[in-house]
Amino acid sequence: MGTTAKLATAPEILGFRMPAEWEPHHQCWIGWPERGDNWREGAVPAQQVFAKVASAISKFEQVTVCASASQYERAHSMMLNNTNIRVVEMSMNDSWFRDIGPTFVVCDRKSSSKCVSNQVAGINWTFNCWGGSDEGCYTDWSLDALVPIKILALERLPRFDHKMVLEGGSIHVDGEGTCITTEECLLNSNRNPDMTKEEIENNLKLYLGVEKIIWLPKGLFGDTDTNGHVDNMCCFAKPGVVLLSWTDDEKDPQYEHSVEAFSVLSNTLDAKGRKLDIIKLHVPEPLYITEEEAEGIQKLEENAIPRLASTRLAATYVNFYIANGGVIAPAFGDEKHDAEAFHVLSSVFQNYKVIMIEGAREICLGGGNIHCITQQQPVLGNM
Repeated sequence: MGTTAKLATAPEILGFRMPAEWEPHHQCWIGWPERGDNWREGAVPAQQVFAKVASAISKFEQVTVCASASQYERAHSMMLNNTNIRVVEMSMNDSWFRDIGPTFVVCDRKSSSKCVSNQVAGINWTFNCWGGSDEGCYTDWSLDALVPIKILALERLPRFDHKMVLEGGSIHVDGEGTCITTEECLLNSNRNPDMTKEEIENNLKLYLGVEKIIWLPKGLFGDTDTNGHVDNMCCFAKPGVVLLSWTDDEKDPQYEHSVEAFSVLSNTLDAKGRKLDIIKLHVPEPLYITEEEAEGIQKLEENAIPRLASTRLAATYVNFYIANGGVIAPAFGDEKHDAEAFHVLSSVFQNYKVIMIEGAREICLGGGNIHCITQQQPVLGNM
């Protein structure tokens, strides 16, 4: 295969699989925020937090930050000459690299007899801005659609193109044949209305190299931007172990979402026939957009999704990034639940250093969090 080849056969047929996030990384990809109709105050507060995230991840692995031509100098200056971070020029409509970047897959001989050599490739899903022209977050996503092609070309990696609409934040895998997702997102009529649930399952199996799909009914309450991405709701921490966004407050609308998910997970086996160990990770106390924050959003695009005061933020500690030996997680200024999240994550990831990023609320104001702005690239021949 050529190093920049466009592959016509489905990844699973060639022996590829999507590795778990805790498997070794070559680097992490991060976009750079700038659009004033999504990030307040010209995106300056968000940029400061993005820089914190990049710096924290760089303690464990290399980071590539992608910034537009107009933002390149500023992004570069904020990396403080960190030799483990490179800044490259890349245009984009917004900076959600989990969703707009490629999904990396690996072909390693220890996991598949189909592989002729250790190899990494990327899946270029179809991106429609979380809902298309009628329900998407903004009206022009043409630059976002080119991001996975550019990343894979920069790395000289083969590419699988797929017509199915899918964002990286809508799936989580354990690297051993199980994928978890939500019906609220993948079965939403604004993604793939011409595909049945069975057809979507079959495509996930063919492209991620998985055998079992676990469908949660809903994502996190208030996650309307993405229609309930799973990476705000639930994730694998290791094979057979999941972390679930939780609340004990029965009056909180999130309670019903969490209980439904817990019921599904409790009555489901993974691809290896294991009963799942479910660890509850309590969400912070409800957070809402303030008047000051709302006023800081510019009205640049008539159809951009509004950021209105009093809107509840989709805040959760499940939206963290697993680096090579580190866990980078959001902190929201909720003293009780920030500390509880640090304790839970430290107990689950005992051989990792947990770093909580203060000010992660700024990313949440834009519609996601740390997992949403990052995309891991696995090591070539990591098994």
